[in-house]
Order: sequence, then structure tokens, then C-alpha cells
Amino acid sequence: MGEDPGRQHAEVAALQHGIELGLSLIDTAEMYAEGGAEKVVGKAIAGRRDQVFLVSKVYPHNASLKGIPAACERSLQRLGTEHIDLYLLHWRGQYPLAETVEAFERLRAEGKIGRWGVSNFDVDDLRELYQVSRDCAVNQVLYNPSQRGIEYDLLPWSHKRQLPTMAYCPLAQAGRLLKHPTLAEIAERHGATPAQVSLAWVIRQDDVIAIPKAVDLEHVRLNAAAANLVLSSEDLRAIDRAFAPPTRKQHLSMV
Repeated sequence: MGEDPGRQHAEVAALQHGIELGLSLIDTAEMYAEGGAEKVVGKAIAGRRDQVFLVSKVYPHNASLKGIPAACERSLQRLGTEHIDLYLLHWRGQYPLAETVEAFERLRAEGKIGRWGVSNFDVDDLRELYQVSRDCAVNQVLYNPSQRGIEYDLLPWSHKRQLPTMAYCPLAQAGRLLKHPTLAEIAERHGATPAQVSLAWVIRQDDVIAIPKAVDLEHVRLNAAAANLVLSSEDLRAIDRAFAPPTRKQHLSMV
């Protein structure tokens, strides 16, 4: 969002519709449209900040002791708020994790952020992070039925440590995944859509959160309704047959 000024009205309306439907978590980042997405979010949450759990992310090249507070301040201004509920390192960069964590903790002490976390971290990254601090609130990674690599080791490692996983691209950017016949068959059984089936599959575990993007108001409504879709064991087996779970370590997928 935020890349096309002509779409801003629709984007704000979609976010506000989601809030009205109870989709209280909004995820953004300084990278998205180089701050443009945060400005859209700021317009959407004006007057309803208390209804929203706000997540934003800092560029790795800003993740230093001096860079993080400056980046956070810019994000706060674009978002029109004094507090980000959850602030993430977008991916690993040149700065030591200890320096990034110290900067996060200073922001937390100042009340600028509520918690901090990471994005695009694999198991080895998290192990290294846990040598510095275990206060990480979440790891945001790519996850959907067609991209299940994290199930081999990352999800079990995180689950054991009660570290929630936030799944981005839970619809695989709405491409071929949603045209797959297996998802279509399951959707027909439930009177749902393939996108709703994919979302329900992603959030079938209590410690996994999905953050689908939607600008169309009907898509927002359908996304919200997906929270009430419960897949059967037969459905889950069918998805496993169509999209086999990983049997070996895979490189962490990123977009």
C-alpha cells in the first residue's frame, strides 16, 4: 500500500473496514513504498488508535544504536501515533544483534514501542538472538500451504519456546496457490473460498498469526470470516497430499 496516490482512498477504506470487522492487527514497515504505507495506515487509524495493534519494521541498514531511534521517530510521525505496539527488525543486516536489541530496549523503556521482534530469521539466527536476549515477541516469516519449509525445524523450535510466528504471504501473493484444485474442492465443501481455506490452514495452530493484504472490501470481509473456518482432519490430509510437508532442512524463503 501507499505506492499509488490514486489508490489511497481505497486502501484507507479497506483498513478501516478490517478494523470494524475485528481485524485489529495492522502490519506495515518503513520499507513499504518508502514510508508511503505507514502514511496510509496513519490515515486509517486516525481517531481509532486504541482499536489497533500496530506493527512496523525497521530496515537492517537503520538497525544501529543511533539508527533505530531515528527510524522509529520517522515511522511514528508517518503513522500519526506516539507508540508502536510491536517493532521488528525486517531482516538481518550488518549490525550486531546485541546493538539492535539494546536500541529496541531503549525505545521500549521510553514508551515508544511496546515489544520488539524479528522478521525473516531462521533457527540459527534465533539461536544467536537468544544468546543476547529472550525477550523477542515474534518472528515474521513467509508461510502458506505451498511454502512449508519452516515446518521442518523453525516452527517446532519456536513452538517449544512459545515464540509466536507471524505468517506473511499466507495466500502466496494470491497466485497459482488459490487456483489449486485441492483448495477449490475443500472450499466447495465448506461453502468458502480457496483464500479462506489457505488462511484457515495457516492459523490452524494457536501460535501462528496470518497477515494477508487486502484492498478490496469484499476480500477484507472474506479474510475476517476465515477465522471461523475450521478444517477437518480430512481437509488437512488432502492439503498434505497436494503440498507435501518438508522432509529435510530448506533455505528460509523470503519475498
